[in-house]
Amino acid sequence: MIVQDVMNHLEALSPLAYAEDFDNVGLLVGHKNMPITGILVTLDTLETVIDEAIETKCNLIVSFHPIIFKGLKKLTGKTYVERVVMKAIKHDIAIYSMHTALDNAFQGVNDMICNQLELTNKRILIPQNQTIKKLTTFVPIKESEQLRNALFQAGAGSIGNYNDCSFNVEGIGTFNGNENSNPTKGEKGQVHSEKETQITVTFAKHLESNILQTLFKTHSYEEVAYEITTLENKNQHIGLGMIGNLKEAMKPKDFLTHVKTKMNTQLIRHSQFLNKNIKKVAVLGGSGSFAIEAAKSADADAFVTADLKYHDFFTAENSLLLVDIGHYESEQFTKNILVAYLTKKITNFAVVLSKTITNPVKYF
Repeated sequence: MIVQDVMNHLEALSPLAYAEDFDNVGLLVGHKNMPITGILVTLDTLETVIDEAIETKCNLIVSFHPIIFKGLKKLTGKTYVERVVMKAIKHDIAIYSMHTALDNAFQGVNDMICNQLELTNKRILIPQNQTIKKLTTFVPIKESEQLRNALFQAGAGSIGNYNDCSFNVEGIGTFNGNENSNPTKGEKGQVHSEKETQITVTFAKHLESNILQTLFKTHSYEEVAYEITTLENKNQHIGLGMIGNLKEAMKPKDFLTHVKTKMNTQLIRHSQFLNKNIKKVAVLGGSGSFAIEAAKSADADAFVTADLKYHDFFTAENSLLLVDIGHYESEQFTKNILVAYLTKKITNFAVVLSKTITNPVKYF
């Protein structure tokens, strides 16, 4: 097994195309064709995690947070990031990060928080838009069935839980070749006259490369005329945060006790208690202050997240309970998701859950 094999499995769970633009995800250290001896799954990649990988004979680290984020201009060992990268390279250890790709996945970070808090009727809090694309092309009528089936096999026409693939047989036209054209396969210089039909398919944006490769491979024209447009959709299965319901409404103090127990946190910072019970709960792992307004718009009674600043708590404005459980605490179970997923996908292979506690925040 090589690194690329593991990457294929991980990107089926959370395609990198849905990571946030500011992020740095994917293979950060190492080569995709490197044979692997074992996989260590961690939340962060620190020097102690590299040591753990060496000890457990794992030469691929799957890390939620990217060790390289802002970019490196030198490798001198001056910072912990430089030391981690240098040590990984020295010991032939590859590092792969998922971060906001997994944040945006329906069965990712926020789904895990919902499960921990026993929320039901889960849905995305901030759906990602522009995740569906449309391909329009023209093909000789006699080849349309072959191209249609090939595009289906490449993933076109399947968006979420429904199929959305159209093949327009209207507007049939004629392509007239000349002495310099060779639109279909055959001897160069032949003149062709083909009746064409328009084919239009929709597909998830992370499949674009595969769709185009299939189009060029299957289509008989040397130069294929096509157009790809992005649809202004809001994807209900991809996006940041989630919102769900508690089985039974709770008083605010009881809810905080519930959160503290289920999320295994020592300390909770929260806004002023409201004169209402908690039933509908929004969650967002990691830094979530940007989603406060979305939680309010969704009529959430409480919003569980992390890294709220002093003035963020004012924005609750007596409409919901803000609950800051800590960055590490909100994402700590993420590595369990990945270990369970990889163990199921890759049988008879070492997938190790890191025992290293990487939380840099201590409590007194």
